[in-house]
Amino acid sequence: MQDTNFTSAVRAGNPDALLSRELGTRQLAANIFNYTVGSGIFVLPAFAVLQLGTAAPLAYVACAIIMGLVVMCFAEAGSRVSASGGPYAYVETALGPMWGFVAGCLVLSTGTSAAAGICNVLARSILTLAPDGSSWVYPFVVVLLVGTLVAINYRGVKTGARVIEAVTVAKLLPLLAFVAIGVFFIEPSNLTWTTVPEASTVLGTAGIVIFAFSGIEGSLMPSGEVKNPSKTVPRAAFMALGAATLLYLTIQFVALGIMGTDLANDRTTPLASAAGSIVGPVGRTILVVGAVVSMFGYLSANVLSEPRGLFAMSRDGFLPRILKSVHPNFHSPHKAIVIYGVIVLLIALSGTYETLAIFANLSALMLYFLCAIAALVLRQKDVRTDGEPYLMPGGPLVPIATCLSLAWLFYETVTRKQFIALLVVLVVVFVLYGLRTWRVKAQPA
Repeated sequence: MQDTNFTSAVRAGNPDALLSRELGTRQLAANIFNYTVGSGIFVLPAFAVLQLGTAAPLAYVACAIIMGLVVMCFAEAGSRVSASGGPYAYVETALGPMWGFVAGCLVLSTGTSAAAGICNVLARSILTLAPDGSSWVYPFVVVLLVGTLVAINYRGVKTGARVIEAVTVAKLLPLLAFVAIGVFFIEPSNLTWTTVPEASTVLGTAGIVIFAFSGIEGSLMPSGEVKNPSKTVPRAAFMALGAATLLYLTIQFVALGIMGTDLANDRTTPLASAAGSIVGPVGRTILVVGAVVSMFGYLSANVLSEPRGLFAMSRDGFLPRILKSVHPNFHSPHKAIVIYGVIVLLIALSGTYETLAIFANLSALMLYFLCAIAALVLRQKDVRTDGEPYLMPGGPLVPIATCLSLAWLFYETVTRKQFIALLVVLVVVFVLYGLRTWRVKAQPA
């Protein structure tokens, strides 16, 4: 039976008002944390050691500083704009529909390609239990994974948030156990710096490691379902970033302390190798299972968040109207969730996600840049849609510092070929926007 608020919102023609605000600080922080702590922490410690040796923790410090600036921009923008769509809504409100469309495309391309890639790795990890030659099992597992998450989130953001909270605890247990046990096996000599790396080397390494910190751009998509966003978004964002940074630094120190620079020899499961070296095969197996749970947690947060981008872009006329439908009982953008699941499923099954993943990393940096500018403009316009906004310390200096640090990171890490590829993608996005604008103008009044 439809409630009175739903009927009133339908009559008012406001899709956002149909959604149920169920996400508090704890739930949103868990969503951001799950989006951030995916499979990267199980692999990237080896890459950091390979590039920086015993000074590997410096890469995480650099990432934490840059992402701290980014998160302050997101926190203020999110406290000022409470509509669904997260970064898309922030940029669209601040810079207009054209740049909003660009931001929406960047978020969705990053989210779908990352979800498909993680889904592929997770399915193949599960398939280690299946007999050889069972080629039909892989697509079955992929369909089962995506279908389960779509069904959970179809029933509303509250149900999806509960699953994410449970997975957050489950993914933390093996990592915390690794730290708690591993700290007693640290060799102090393994942590001694042999050389001081150059700033360009640290930043170049941070340019890869930073994607273990990314995820806030997608996790804030359900901002239209957040309680008291002017307070909840900043608190949740800082809680999640602080927890992730502390976890990453601790894990890197412990793993490096156990294995030293030999940690770089296993670039697939370095944490599992470190655990295996101190407690045997059981420790290795626990960390591998932890990686599987962590990937499932990432997918849970992804499928909860990203469909809200489709909903928001449909609400604003960029995508078909059907995607802004809201379920009368579950108060979820149910059709957007199903369509998003189908897109992820098709990419995961086709195998083309590897190509899209190359653009995903570049898209994230570009999106952070746009959101930093949006935060500055929103402050200048004094936009406030739901209560007193959060004011980041440092004022306009923070967005400027964010843009400068991202530009430097972009310069140090992006190759010429990747830069050209990103320009091609942006040209395609602008062409699509131009065609949409022409079509709207061509329609009779």
